[in-house]
Amino acid sequence: MKMAHSSFSTVDEYGFERHDDFDYESYEDFMSHYLKVLASRAQKWSTLLGEGKSVKRTNTVKRYVRKGIPSDHRPSVWMAISEAEKMKESSPDLYQKILDGPFEKELVDLVKTDLPRTFPDNIYFSKEANHQTHLFHVLIAYAHNNRVVGYCQGLNYIAGLLLLATKSEETSFWLLKVLVEKILPDYYTKTMDGLIVDIEVLSELVKSKVPDVHQHVINLGLPWAVITTKWFVCLFAEVLPIETVLRIWDCLFYEGSKILFRVCLTLIRNNRASILACNDFTSLAECFKAIVKNASALHCHEFMQSIFKVPGTLSNSTILKLRARFAKQRREQQQKEHR
Repeated sequence: MKMAHSSFSTVDEYGFERHDDFDYESYEDFMSHYLKVLASRAQKWSTLLGEGKSVKRTNTVKRYVRKGIPSDHRPSVWMAISEAEKMKESSPDLYQKILDGPFEKELVDLVKTDLPRTFPDNIYFSKEANHQTHLFHVLIAYAHNNRVVGYCQGLNYIAGLLLLATKSEETSFWLLKVLVEKILPDYYTKTMDGLIVDIEVLSELVKSKVPDVHQHVINLGLPWAVITTKWFVCLFAEVLPIETVLRIWDCLFYEGSKILFRVCLTLIRNNRASILACNDFTSLAECFKAIVKNASALHCHEFMQSIFKVPGTLSNSTILKLRARFAKQRREQQQKEHR
């Protein structure tokens, strides 16, 4: 154990502190395999992006994205595949114009309250470092740009991780904008309708794909919203290991929100035995906290391969139909309550 510990820093490459119970042996085992994968992928991406070629949405690019985008290419590739680049081209000066102010005091206070709560275990977000200032700029600009959303808790983790991955305020702003406005349903509006509906959609998908787990969770009385709200709102940031989250985001920017369901279903199906072994509410809640930290979640390359196999067929049309069904039910429920 000591040998493995000595070869790794107590802070990871993104600035997150490794806690005292960090499993250095498992991590060394993972990295010994993953470094070879990274080297091979880096070479392939360099060829693909050779001589400043722009990234187009093709089957080859989709395949490459699923196998992981090298960290130094992530900012430009995310901007291209998500079409955030097109949004930026239509208003190239937007970010700087918003930052020139003025700002609304209420929004400033809201954002500032969440800054110290964002990644407190990350050295770049400590009071001494300047990432809190960068994060404030991205969040306050977005709050003024999208008045319907304004600022909503959860956006701080997404913008924070975008900053760590892209090292650019402006790129983070545009990627945040494309996520909230194009890729995800209404997760961040005041009523969070899109989030509530997607949790219902997930529950229905679990019911059809892992029925015994669905029934067991109902029997023990743990609502899916308690388990999965943070999964959806933070897009797995602050939930899964950092490299796994970034690999999920690679696919999210290309393939859209369907990826979130694939990840949820894979986590649930891969840990079916552990979930079914729980015999009360508390042990089940603890189990769901543990499954996002175990070795299979850490081994991001294998995990990302499994999300396209383990859940089986999952079409966009299925998700859209389920969303429409639960959104209609929600509207009818709200109408009843207002009568």
